[in-house]
Amino acid sequence: MIALVTGASSGIGRDIARSLAKHGINVIITARRLDRLQSLKKELTEQYGVKVKVIAADLSDTRQCIELHRRVRKYNIDIFVNNAGFGVFGEFTDTDLDRELSMLDVNVKAFHTLFKLFLQDFKKRDYGFILNSASSAGFLPGPCFSSYYASKAYIVRMTQAVHEELRAAHSHVSLSMLCPGPVGTEFMDKARVDFSMPPQSSEYVAEYAVREMFAGKLTIVPSPMIKAGIVLGKLVPDSVLAFFARQIQSRRERL
Repeated sequence: MIALVTGASSGIGRDIARSLAKHGINVIITARRLDRLQSLKKELTEQYGVKVKVIAADLSDTRQCIELHRRVRKYNIDIFVNNAGFGVFGEFTDTDLDRELSMLDVNVKAFHTLFKLFLQDFKKRDYGFILNSASSAGFLPGPCFSSYYASKAYIVRMTQAVHEELRAAHSHVSLSMLCPGPVGTEFMDKARVDFSMPPQSSEYVAEYAVREMFAGKLTIVPSPMIKAGIVLGKLVPDSVLAFFARQIQSRRERL
């Protein structure tokens, strides 16, 4: 088998690539930072003996998303991990517009483009696994993190809708979405945000995600507390959810 993992230079994407390699699966890893990808390639080939291909790409550019798909089609990808993304924290009126638009280019446009292109391939073959990286944030309004939460809601609803399309078509393509709470990665440093609840380890979340993906689980939530929160959230007014969402996150001060 062969997998493509986007956003593989750090965090959950990197650890999912490690988990897949541990299972003996060859991987194509892509992100912007070539040096980190090369370092990960060396680690995976030496530790697990798998084949690793590196492709440096900036997925905020839709043309590079389309080119990435074109370059890897010949490999007949079995697993597509649609993971690239980042967040911008702050009051909506205060955050930088260019930074937010760049985030939406990655979190929404790149997600949508690659999801569509690879799903079309998989559906023709009637086989394959797709794991979209969403978030528990996708089930909530997110004051002070509004654009990020909204981008993850797009992934949640798109994945749910397409999953139903595949079910109705009796497709054998397996579609999953990973919806963790806070995870201990570079994400929180870059977004300059802290959460009141302790983050889970990226390694644990990645292992859990891969296991549940292969089990055919649609919504993958690694934390029992977050899972309960998502269920309870369906019974609570959005205004209350927005209030509590704001309470669990705060701005990280610059050093």
